[in-house]
Amino acid sequence: MTAPLRGTQSLVGQMGFVYDRPLLTLIEVAWRWIFGIPFLALCWIQVQRILVAVPPQFSGLNAINAQNPWQASLQLAHAWELYAPLVGALLRWLAPLGALAWVVVSGLGRSLVLRRLDSGQSPRLGFRPLAMMALQAGWLALLGATCFAWFASMHWAAATHITTGAEPDLVGFAFWAIFLSLGFFTAWALVSWTLSIAPLLMLLEERSALSALGQSLRLGKTFTGKLVEINLVMGIVNLALMVLAMVLSAAPLPFSDQLGSDALHGISAVAAVFYLVASDYFQVVRLKGFVEFWKMFRGE
Repeated sequence: MTAPLRGTQSLVGQMGFVYDRPLLTLIEVAWRWIFGIPFLALCWIQVQRILVAVPPQFSGLNAINAQNPWQASLQLAHAWELYAPLVGALLRWLAPLGALAWVVVSGLGRSLVLRRLDSGQSPRLGFRPLAMMALQAGWLALLGATCFAWFASMHWAAATHITTGAEPDLVGFAFWAIFLSLGFFTAWALVSWTLSIAPLLMLLEERSALSALGQSLRLGKTFTGKLVEINLVMGIVNLALMVLAMVLSAAPLPFSDQLGSDALHGISAVAAVFYLVASDYFQVVRLKGFVEFWKMFRGE
C-alpha cells in the first residue's frame, strides 16, 4: 500500500508547472505592481508633507543615536508623539482609499491568474471579478484584524517591560516580541487558507462568494490538513525569501568604499525586486497546489 501523499510533496511539480508558464507569474506581478507603485508614490508624497509640517530637526529624527539602542528608542518615542496626530489624520482617508483600490485591482488580477492557471483543463474556472473582489475584501479584513491584534500585543509588551522611572527589561521585551510575532505569523498561516481557497471553490463549484467562504470551513479533515500544510510551508518560504533578500543586500557592505553608495542602493533595489517577484511566483504555486488538491478530494 502506498503512503499518503503529503501536501508539500506535490509542490515541486507545481513549481515546475508555474515555472514553465511565466505568464502566470507575470500577471500576478503586474496586478500587484499596478496597485503598489502608485500607492507607494502617494504615501511618499504624504510623508514628505508631514516632514515639512514637522521637520526632522524639530522632532529629533536627524539626531538618532544609532550606537545606543535604548537612547534611540526614547528618541523615536518622542518623535512618534509629534507625528502620531498627523499620521492618524492621514490614515483616516488613505487607508480606506488604499483598501478599496487593492480590492478592485486584486479582484481583477487574481481572476485573470485563476482563469489562465487551469485553462484547457478545467473550463469551470470562469471570470467573476465582482465576487472575487468580495472575497479579497474579506481576506484584507482578516489581515487587518491580525495586524491590529499583533500591534496591540506588542504595545502591551512594551508597556509592561519598558516603563518610565525603572530599568527597562529589554530581555523580557525581546522574548515577548519574538514569541508574539512568531505566534501571530503561525496563526495567520493557520486561518488565512480559508480565504485563499474560497475563490477556487467559488469558481470550481460555481458557488456564490458567501457560500464558497462557508464551504471552505467544511472541507473535511484530510483536505483541510493539506491546505494548512501548504499554507504553513509557503509562509516559511516567504520568510526564507526575506532573509535571502537581506543577505543579498548586505553582502556588498564590506566593499562599500570601493563600490560607492549608488552601487549599494542599486544592489538593495535588485534584492527587493528579487524578493517581490519570487514571492509572487510562490503565490501562484500555492494556488496551483490548491487546485490540484481540490481535484483530488472534490473533483469529479
